[in-house]
Formats: sequence, C-alpha cells, structure tokens
Amino acid sequence: MAFLTLDRLDKSFQTNRVLRELSLEIGKGEVLALLGPSGSGKTTALRLIAGFESPDRGRILVEGEEVTGLPPSRRRFGMVFQHYALFPHLTVGENVAFGLEKAGKEEARRRVAEALAQVDLPGFEARRVGEISGGQQQRVALARALAPEPRVLLLDEPLSNLDPTLRERTRRELRSAIRKIGITTVLVTHEQEEAFHLGDRVAVLHAGILQQVGSPEDLYERPATRFVAGFVGRASAFPGIYEGDGKVRLPSGETWASEPAGDLKAGEAVELVVRPESLVFVQGGLPGRVTERRYAGPVSYFQVALDGHEVEVMAPSGAVAEGDAVAVGLGTSGPRPRIFGRV
Repeated sequence: MAFLTLDRLDKSFQTNRVLRELSLEIGKGEVLALLGPSGSGKTTALRLIAGFESPDRGRILVEGEEVTGLPPSRRRFGMVFQHYALFPHLTVGENVAFGLEKAGKEEARRRVAEALAQVDLPGFEARRVGEISGGQQQRVALARALAPEPRVLLLDEPLSNLDPTLRERTRRELRSAIRKIGITTVLVTHEQEEAFHLGDRVAVLHAGILQQVGSPEDLYERPATRFVAGFVGRASAFPGIYEGDGKVRLPSGETWASEPAGDLKAGEAVELVVRPESLVFVQGGLPGRVTERRYAGPVSYFQVALDGHEVEVMAPSGAVAEGDAVAVGLGTSGPRPRIFGRV
C-alpha cells in the first residue's frame, strides 16, 4: 500500500483550472519530485498536500487515512519553504525549536539537537542565522521541519535562491540528509537536474495534467508524451510519415527505426524526437550546415540547419566547426528515438 496517496485532485482558481484529476502513489521513504514549468500546477499540488489549500474534488490519504479535511497543524507534515522563512534575530537552536511550543523544555532541547545532527549541523544551536552560509541556512530550515517528527516532508523549490555553485553543493548535502533520515518526501522544482538528482521518481506536470511519472531514466529515455520529450533534456524533432513496425520515413526519403509512444497507424504524419547523443555526423546522411557550436568540454552541442528545420548533435568538440557542411545520421548508441503523432 502507498504511504501517501493523491486521489484525483482537482483545483480551480476562479475560471482557471490549475490541477486536473492528479493521482499519485508515493511509497514510504520515497522521494518524489514534482517537475514542470511555471503554471504547471506543481506548487498548487504541494499546497494541497500541506493543507494550505483545499481541493475542489479528490482525496489525500496517509497510510489509508484520509487527511483531506484536516488543517495543516493536524497533518504532521513538515514544510521547507522556498526562502526558508528563518528568523534572523533568533539563534539556530531557537529557529529549529520554533514549532515545538507544546513540547517541554528538555524534550524540545532533545529534538533540536537530534534534528541538527540529522542534517550534519551538530552543536550549531547557539549560532546566529547571519553567521552561517546559505547552504547551512537551508539545512537549518530542514532541521526545523524535521524537529516535530513529521510523517511527510514537503520541499518548495528549496534551492532556488542559491547561486549555482552553492546550489550544487547544497543539493548533494540535501540529498544525503534526506536519504539518511529516510522520510517520505515530496519536492517541487522547475529544475530538471535538481529533480533528477533528488527524486527517486519524477512526476512531470503540464497545464495541470500529469504527463508521466517514473525514474529519471524512464523520463529521459522513454518519454510518454511529446511534452515530456521536449521538456526533459535536449531533443530535436524530425517530421515524417509512420510506416509501421517502428519505422518513420523522413522527407528526404530515408527510413529510420524508432520506438512509437502510443498507438500509431501506418501513413500517419508523425514527429520523430531524437536526443543529441543519438545523432552522429556521417557520410551520406541528411545534408546540412553547422550554424552554432556550444562548447561543453570534451563534447560540444552542434546546431545543424537541415532542409527546413534545425537539429542538435552531440559530438566530440573538434569534430566539426561552425559553417562546415555536414551530414547527419542516426547513431547506434544513445536512447532510441521516440515517435509521436502530430497534434
């Protein structure tokens, strides 16, 4: 049985329907990342789970017990907000103890010490918030959420206000802390790298609709919808005609083998979506010209203008140069291309 269940959650604000029958099952100790662009409904979903908003329809259950109508204070969920909401005039220990008003002094002291140890900040009780780094502040916010011993941890864009270097280090620290604690966690982010690094599974939302939920490998290598294929990672799209048996005929007349995403009929107009590492420069392939190179160390991403559209090829950095005439083909490594019906 799932530990946390979202059962057909629906939510509208005035005439704007921001969530459409969202259903998810999250296992005990699992970290689920809700990923999507702005306006996708991911933050609304988190607020419904936390109890800050009420769904128009649907249920939220923890271990089979419905909590949909309970206020946030009775759900026993911990929340880490986007800007941490720490009190600068209080010490680290006082910040962590803020939600423990009903605990006795000794019990509160024990829980604060235990929560700080869980996030690798033992002995920080007397420090001032302004005296510690941004990454440490993030872990103090996490400790404050853990001190009341919640059943579920909710993270709202927890790394968005950090600079890129600090964000990467803090992401590793956060992942280590969550794994060590083993608490069921729901994370909201618009950053794919963050979702892939922190989440055991990732749920992709778009316009309030759940597009796909699965491991990072599933989403990247086997996207279920055209939106996921374009939103997760880099991808190029080729127009073509589906010939059946996983084969697409391109406008050039070439036929490429690929993997259908859903039911398709022979003769149907389709899009063939290909990852950059699945394309190669070959002799006798689709003719084009390199219009741009984005250097990424030993490899580069080459933008290639073909007849009527552009594609991106990942290749060794010195393979070709901007302005070169090239030919593009389908390689034997990398994820298999996916075929989607044209909308």
